Amino acid sequence: MLETHALTIRFGGHAAVDGVTCAFKPGTLTSIVGPNGAGKTTYFNLISGQLPATSGTVRLNGEDITAWAAPRRTRLGLGRAFQLTNLFPNLSALENVRLAVQVKSGKALDLLSRTSTHRALADRAREHLAAVSLADRAEAIAATLPHGDQRKLEVAILLALEPDIFMFDEPTAGMSVDEVPTILDIIATIKARGDKTILLVEHKMDVVRSLSDRIVVLHQGKLVADGAPAEVIASDIVREAYLGGAADG
Repeated sequence: MLETHALTIRFGGHAAVDGVTCAFKPGTLTSIVGPNGAGKTTYFNLISGQLPATSGTVRLNGEDITAWAAPRRTRLGLGRAFQLTNLFPNLSALENVRLAVQVKSGKALDLLSRTSTHRALADRAREHLAAVSLADRAEAIAATLPHGDQRKLEVAILLALEPDIFMFDEPTAGMSVDEVPTILDIIATIKARGDKTILLVEHKMDVVRSLSDRIVVLHQGKLVADGAPAEVIASDIVREAYLGGAADG
């Protein structure tokens, strides 16, 4: 469904992502791991269209989308949750999600739109808020929510877009221990459906072990390991490049 071929981006003389070739199949969850500065988020930015590639290609369902802007990739079914929250800060949690539901539905609302249409979109938005345990914060302004709730709100927006490919960039970063299971349960539920492709950047190795069908390891912008979780985690190159360099988790 999704593949990159020799994907590269350079900043001056430095290759932040260096010739990464990788394919992701429907119904699988791939964790992308590596030490800080390995190029994981930059790789996500290249796939989702936030950054232009210096060279190489991104293909979705066999079509070259390397030159496409991020919104066009989203419309094609590529959904991205960011490492840092990406919300409309002055709108309520409900309005943030309702806008995503509206985009997915393709309906433009105005003063002449039917009340029932507005209500149906809002009801659907409330369902997504409930899925991330934010039903009681629907009317709260996004900017006033604690960081953990903002992360959950961004996941609700991603759910509302109903993408074919879910990209989660450290979705539990900054969350309390009590909040983490809500997001992990959502990801596990999406995976269990078996019809979506999931990419996950995550530092917590217990999360990686529990959710992944496959692990890809980046180090200094290069793909250095790719395989089954037990095999990759046990490899010498991962112990040196990742586990040894991030023993604090």
